[in-house]
Amino acid sequence: MTIEGDESVAEAAPAALKQSRARTAATAGYRKGEETKRRILDAALRAFGEASFVAVTTRRISEAADVSLPTLQYYFGDKEGLYRACAEAIVERYRRHTAAAATAAAAALSQDCPGEAARRHLKSVIGALAGFLVGSREVEGWAQFVSQELRDPGPAFEILYESLWGPGVEITARLIARILDASEGDPAARLQALLLISSLLAFRSGRNIALRTMRWPTIGPAELAMVQCALDGQIDAIGHPRSRSNED
Repeated sequence: MTIEGDESVAEAAPAALKQSRARTAATAGYRKGEETKRRILDAALRAFGEASFVAVTTRRISEAADVSLPTLQYYFGDKEGLYRACAEAIVERYRRHTAAAATAAAAALSQDCPGEAARRHLKSVIGALAGFLVGSREVEGWAQFVSQELRDPGPAFEILYESLWGPGVEITARLIARILDASEGDPAARLQALLLISSLLAFRSGRNIALRTMRWPTIGPAELAMVQCALDGQIDAIGHPRSRSNED
């Protein structure tokens, strides 16, 4: 004989088990989908870095990622959609590494911080950027994509400029302007910002030249520390007139 309460429990158990299995299957499906998307993006970044947007085909990318062409189209649509997704993935990784320093600097500027505080924030911002561009192995997977976009702008240029290059130069220029006690938008500050950031890009687009010049087999923590120390020296020199060893 089964009492009514026992019947309810017996009926509820299989339903709960089904729900648990459904959640597990959904989680596994999500992870598999994300892994597939990541594999396609990595293959696309390599392909677009090796050749122009026009030259690369989605079939080539699908074969490199070991997925069917319909699978690629399911996740990203056409070639331009995939290209834009590559740019957005780069921006997301960039923000993950640099957002904290940039946000703190922007907050300090909004509170009218003095020049020396701006200098400290500038070191933090450029240090985070150096760690990302110079010291991170993660960048190696998409550095060629960015270089290709710089040489021959395609559908991703505006995404990269509006979300990566533009904001990076802007916060750097604002900090330099505060150090110089100049107005925001000052041309000299913007020029110095461009030169400072461009010096880091040389370690990506001209990485082999940098390694050979410095006689480094690779760039590890010690080498990165040297780069950051040199950058700090450049930042310390902003707004300070150069000393003259010989007076006329």
